[in-house]
Formats: sequence, C-alpha cells, structure tokens
Amino acid sequence: MHTVAVVLAGGTGERFGTGVPKQLLPFAGRPLIEHSVAAFDEAPAVDTVLVVMAASHADQVRAALVAGGYRKLAGVIPGGPTRVESTRRAISELGSGDCAAALATHRAVGVAVPSSDTIAVVNDGVMADMPRRDTLVRCQTPQGFRLSVIRRAHELAAADPRFGDLPATDDCGIVLRYLPEVSVHIVLGSERNLKITFPGDLALAETLLRDGVRAQRPPASR
Repeated sequence: MHTVAVVLAGGTGERFGTGVPKQLLPFAGRPLIEHSVAAFDEAPAVDTVLVVMAASHADQVRAALVAGGYRKLAGVIPGGPTRVESTRRAISELGSGDCAAALATHRAVGVAVPSSDTIAVVNDGVMADMPRRDTLVRCQTPQGFRLSVIRRAHELAAADPRFGDLPATDDCGIVLRYLPEVSVHIVLGSERNLKITFPGDLALAETLLRDGVRAQRPPASR
C-alpha cells in the first residue's frame, strides 16, 4: 500500500498579518513549511510527499525543498483559492492508484484530542445548546484517507449545488457529509501538535520546541 502525505500549504496567511504566507516564515532556522515536510520525510509509514503551495510562491518553495534534499518529495503544485480546491488539485495529481496514510484497517482516519473545555453552540450571540464534553474532540492534522474514499467524497461535494452554503473546514467533514457509510476512525493526537494561525502561536511553538530539545538532552556529567 503506497502512502502519500499531502501538505496543504496553499493559504496566503491573511489572518497572520505578516504580508507573506505564514508557512514561509522562519522557525527554528528554516521556513515553517520545511518542518512539515521534514516530519513526513522522516516518517517510516510515508512513501512520498506532495506539497500544495500558493501559486505565487510555488517556485520559491520548490527550490527550497529541493535544496533541502528531502528524498520523499514528489513535487510542489500550485494550490487553489480555497482549501477544498487545493485538496482537489492534490487528488488529481495523485492519479488513479489507491493510497492510504497508515490505513491498513480503516478507510478514513482523523487525529483528535479530547476537549478539556465546555463547548457551547451559539446562535446570534446566544447559547443555544451545550453538548456533553465527553462526546467532543478537537480535530487536528494529519488526516488520512484511502484515495478512492477522499476522491469520491470530493466528487459528490463538487456536484452539490448547496456545498458553498455549508463550507467544510477539513476533509473529514467532507467525508462525514457525503459518505456517511464510511466511518472516520479517531487516532489520539497531542496537545503539542499546535495549529499555527496567529503570531502568538508561532512563539508558543518555539517555546515547545526548545522545551522538547532540552528534555531530550542527556544530563550533564559531574
């Protein structure tokens, strides 16, 4: 079973407020995107890595990753105007073979951590519902799918005239909506798997990285 890791980096980082995509910002000595590619490049379960990058920066990222010597890099392709469109371009690039991200048993996998907060459903600024906390998780990445599953889910989404009114923020949501017969299995994630959306997240990630490096160092000899 051939496993492809798709790095969806097609966003322009508008919420980050830096004028350049956040994935190009320096982090621990190299652009942030290289850390994502390096993680998959070092993962034994991953065979190849495909990067989807904002079209205006695709050539720059391609040159940097090639220079970095990432042996599993299959290519860098331009992304679309939305996350969904970037995913569809990656699916088209993968061809017709069946791939899975460590999916020997399940056809779809989502990484998540239990919610430590009480979550409320809000309508027009007013609490409408408060689901049981033990039924809630916070979704993370990566997410894994058999290629036949994610391709079919996106085909159905593309054919749905109501899709634009019910936007999906990740691919597990698209599978849940359009292929309800496919169970999305949950793999326990980590609180250290930080999503970097705002500048403060990058500072926190740098702190976590420093703490991790210190924890891995052997004690000094006396």
